[in-house]
Order: sequence, then structure tokens, then C-alpha cells
Amino acid sequence: MDAALDRSSRPRPAVHNLWRLRRYLRPYLGQLGWLLAAAAAATAAGIAIPLVIAGVVDGPVAAGEPTGLLLLGGLALLLGVVEAALIFIRRWTQSASSIGMESTIRDDIYAHLQRLPVAFHDQWQSGQLLSRATSDLSVIRRFLSFGLLFLLLNTATYVTVVALLLHLHWPLGLVVAASAVPLYLFSRHFTRAYLRISRRLQDQQGDLATLVEESAQGLRTITSLGRGPLLTERFAHRARALHDTAVGKGRLLARASARYDLVPNMALAVVLVAGAAAVVYGQLTIGQLVAFVTLQLMLVWPIRSLGWIIAQAQEAMTAADRIHEVLDTPPTITDRPGATRIRIDEVRGELRFEGVTFGYPGARAPVLRGVDLTVRPGETLAIAGLTGSGKTSLVSLVPRLYDVTGGRITLDGHDLRDLRLDELRRCVGVAFEDPTLFSMSVRENLTLGRPDATDAEVRAALRLAQADFVDDLPWGLRTRIGEQGLSLSGGQRQRLALARAVLGRPRVLVLDDPLSALDVHTEALVEQALRRVLAGTTALLVVHRPSTVALADRVALLAEGRIVAVGTHTELLATVPAYRAVLSADGHGLVRSA
Repeated sequence: MDAALDRSSRPRPAVHNLWRLRRYLRPYLGQLGWLLAAAAAATAAGIAIPLVIAGVVDGPVAAGEPTGLLLLGGLALLLGVVEAALIFIRRWTQSASSIGMESTIRDDIYAHLQRLPVAFHDQWQSGQLLSRATSDLSVIRRFLSFGLLFLLLNTATYVTVVALLLHLHWPLGLVVAASAVPLYLFSRHFTRAYLRISRRLQDQQGDLATLVEESAQGLRTITSLGRGPLLTERFAHRARALHDTAVGKGRLLARASARYDLVPNMALAVVLVAGAAAVVYGQLTIGQLVAFVTLQLMLVWPIRSLGWIIAQAQEAMTAADRIHEVLDTPPTITDRPGATRIRIDEVRGELRFEGVTFGYPGARAPVLRGVDLTVRPGETLAIAGLTGSGKTSLVSLVPRLYDVTGGRITLDGHDLRDLRLDELRRCVGVAFEDPTLFSMSVRENLTLGRPDATDAEVRAALRLAQADFVDDLPWGLRTRIGEQGLSLSGGQRQRLALARAVLGRPRVLVLDDPLSALDVHTEALVEQALRRVLAGTTALLVVHRPSTVALADRVALLAEGRIVAVGTHTELLATVPAYRAVLSADGHGLVRSA
């Protein structure tokens, strides 16, 4: 099960996680100050209008004075215009501050995801991360910019209006104040239930997003296997679960809204009857009763919106909880204090593996056990072995995609963990068997690791990788590649990835069988060009076929996580039976390895 889903079943300090987001408000405190001031002034103008109406009814209307009526009517109109203008200012400021806040948090999440190690991304579903960076942030933005504001504003309005009602007629004011008791009890029950269902709904949305993304990326495989109906059924099952949860959430909110409507309406009925009696007995004037009822009606929206605000708060708390699951994960592959700087032109390229042990997080047994190996400067060393022997794991340690769990790896005598990470990765070029291309132009994909490359350098890298097919694309290097590069063949993707790796002119080149998808003719041409590149570069070459072994100066045989033999291809072929077994494992070449 996904790591996030394991954690989601445990109770969390949700309020604390939401409170931790307060730092994102700091850049907007000036705007928020104007926002709160405008909101408070608009509310004050709205509250003043019923008091003016009371003066109109008990003064000019009762006395039949047209002049006073016009003056007070003009004052009420002026207050209404002021209220509308202040509401416009509040809404404008609200939108600007909330969008900026959401953008800042999203930038931080994306930057943090880039710092997190590959091991983190191995364990998390991409759909779960996507939902946290999009829908969860929108939930938090809506609450911090609207829900929180209205919570403060409505609370202040409620307290102010109740105080005015108590001043106008304290017995009826107590009736209105007492209605807060059932509202409080409703809110406690609603809060607990809504928090649970909000978390479940947001997790299910992440699951569904993951399924959609995987289905889109694997559409060719699904179609070729005829498993479309199976995936459709699985999608329908998860969509139905999401639908049922959303309906349950809506039902819960509907019940709460009905209760929040019932309480003020019952209080209003009591006030109308008792207030009319008070007017009859001379305890209230008609104008005071009109003002009392008008002010009480102003409480309908704050009370009715209480359920909406609580719902937003619960959703924001669960969203903040889910976001902090990512933000609280510390990057484990980072620069040590005082990390050594290296210049790429000063790197000789000597690699040493000294007692290297490595295991994936959560794995029962290590993949590599006490690996000792030396790669001389400018030497090409092939790594051979059966499936699961740890070849890809071994070469992934060189650019620090993972860190060793025991022993160390050195580059020119420097522990890799003591080097600046960005400079290390500029020195190490990597091309994997399953290349990743991005939804951008061919040139942007090629220069991803070296954006300052000239057109001549890009062309040279393409020729080396036998990737001149780009000239046949509709717009050449400016042609935009579809997501994952699926518009290209497997061999074309591998050649572009190889060109990208060599374009950076690395001192150390890690090639994890980058020629596996090439036809025999193209492979021969690429290997011929690679010989020139490898002549002056330290290279680790994971091999899966005998023809690629010919590129190497020496071969290291890896078995069950250990180096069991090192020598030239000819030496190992003559003296190591296990090496001959690997070569003949599938009858025509080396067995593919992950």
C-alpha cells in the first residue's frame, strides 16, 4: 500500500499543521491588514443601517417630518454605498493575497519534491503527490483567504450584534444569545465527523488520479493486452467509492446546514411574537422592534455560513496534514556542511568502491554486500551479472541517486558524500535503459543538464548517438515531444537520452544498457562512435549483450550483490565458468537486468 495511505489512517494534530502554514501569510500582511480593515468597516456600515432605520421609524415617520425623513434616508443610502465600496475593496484584496499565497506554497512543495531522494518517489504514488500540489492547495487557499476571514468577521459581527440586541431589549437579546448553545453542540459533532470523511475523500481523489495517470501512460500496454475492460472496471470501482464518500460528505453537510438554519429561524419566531407583545405593553417602540428584527436577520448569514466555514476548516486541516506529509519528509541526500567544491576540468575520474553495502528502504536484505572495486581514470568498466544481481543499483550510487548504507565511494579520493551534489552531478553523465523524456522540445530535452550548449555541440552529440532522425521531425530540434516521448520509438528515445548524457561532457559516464532498444545496424554505429567518447572518459557500463562488452577495457562480474571476478572479457571467458553462464543465459546474449 502507498506510504501516504498507511499514514492517513492515524489521527493527526490537524489544527497544528494548519497553524504551521501561517508563515505563508507574512508577505501579505500589509494586504491582509487592509482586507480586515475594509471588512470591519463594511460590517460596521451594515450594522449601522438598522439603527438609522429605527431612527427613521420613531422620528420622521412617526412625526410626519419629510425633511428629517430625507436626511435619514440619504444617510442610509450613503451607508449602503460605503458598504458596497468596502466589500469591493475586500474582495479585490482577498483574491490577490489568496492567489499569491497558494502560488508560494506550491512553489515550496515543488522545490521540496526536487530535493527529496529517489527512494521517496519510489514509495509514493504520483497521483497522491499531484493531488497535494493542486486540489489540496486550492482547499487551503479558499479557507485562508475566505473561510478564515469570514470566521473572524462573522464572529465579530455576532458578538457586536448580540451586544446591540441586549442593549435594545435585554430579555429578547438573551433569547438570541442562548441560541448559541445548540449551535455549539451541533458544531462539535459536525467537526469530528467531517474531519474523518474529508481525509478519506482527499485520499481517494489521490488514488483515482494515480489510476488515471497510470492508465494514460500505459495505454499501449493495456490495449495490446486487451485489458481495457479490466482497468475500466477497476476505475469504476474506485470512482464509485469516491462518489459514495462525496455523497456521504454532502449528506453530512446538508444535515448540518439544516440545523444551522433551524436555530436562528426558531429564535426569530420567538422574537417576533415576544417583540410584538413588548410593543403592545410599551416596552419597545415600533422602530426599536424593526431595528431588533433587522439586526437579528443580520445574524442569519453568519450562523448559516457556520457549517460552510467549519467544513472548509476541516478540509483545510486535512489538506495541510497531507501537504506536511511531504514537507516534513527531510531530504536525505544533501550536501554535508563544508562540502568540497570540484571543477569538472580538474577531475581525473578515478572511482573506488570500498566495502560498499546498499539496501533499499524497507527491504529485508541488502542488494549489495561489501563491494570493492576500482575504476581507473579513462577506463571503461563493464558490469555483468544475472537479473537481480544489483547492477543498476551499483551504478545508481555514483550520481548519488541513492546513498550507500555501508562503506563509501570515492571520486579522485573524495568521498562522494563530501562533494557538492550539484557539481558531482555535472561531472557524472547518466543514461538509463528506460529513458525519460519530457513534454518539451527535442533541444530542451537534450540541453536539460547543460542549457548553455551551442547548436554545434548539440549536433555533435546527436551524431554520436546516431540520432539524426530529429531532422526528419516536423520542426527539427524545435519539435515538441509528447509526454514520456511516446511519439518516438524505444530506440529513438534511447538515442536522445544517450545524446543528452554525452552533451554535458562528463568526466564519469554511467550507461545502464542504453543500447538495448537499438537494431543491430544502429547499435554498431553507436558503439563505434561511443569508442571515441569513452577513450577519454571514466565509464561504468551495465551490459546485457556480448557486443556491448567489447566496448569495455575490463569486466566486473556481479553475483548476489558481490563482485566475484574482475578481468578482461577474454580472461573471464577462459577462467570463470559463472561468467560464461551469464553470457549464455538466454542463448544469444546477457539476460536483461533491472
